Amino acid sequence: MNIGFAMCGSFCTFDAVFPVMEAVKKDHTLIPILSFASGSIDSRFGTARTHIEKITDVCGRPPLSCIAEVEPIGPKKLLDALIIAPCTGNTLAKLAHSIADGPVTMAAKSHLRNGRPVVLAVSTNDALAGAAENIGKLLARKHYYFVPFGQDDPIRKPTSMVADFQKIPETLELALQGQQIQPIIIS
Repeated sequence: MNIGFAMCGSFCTFDAVFPVMEAVKKDHTLIPILSFASGSIDSRFGTARTHIEKITDVCGRPPLSCIAEVEPIGPKKLLDALIIAPCTGNTLAKLAHSIADGPVTMAAKSHLRNGRPVVLAVSTNDALAGAAENIGKLLARKHYYFVPFGQDDPIRKPTSMVADFQKIPETLELALQGQQIQPIIIS
């Protein structure tokens, strides 16, 4: 199957996501997609160039990184599913409000026209604050499936939640069958 694997700018999670990308690649053809931020910002977690090289090596192709490259995903039915990992609070908000102003959100919008699954692996510091409303909206929509997520540091970051990225393959397989993995919220 052809699986889109989109990454947003929660750079601190990239090292946890890359091995999962490799695992998914064993069973599927991956089409990588980067948000504007993840494809251009150098952070203390690595340079954009290093991340692009890693993704290209794992997927066997360079990531799609502009709106024009991802727009054909829907009309040409290029993907069986789309994974967004990490999925930031910014991306959650845009998806919840049908805003398609970057490669990841346009990929999702284009892909959803075919009624195929979008798998979200949340990583946001305000999941239990401002992003909670957007998570709720997406939980109530068809074709969105959440990777189980929980608080990553309830004492120092009481509103922060992060997906268990290791559960992406299992979430993907169930999403392809139209099922949400359970439980969604983990401790």
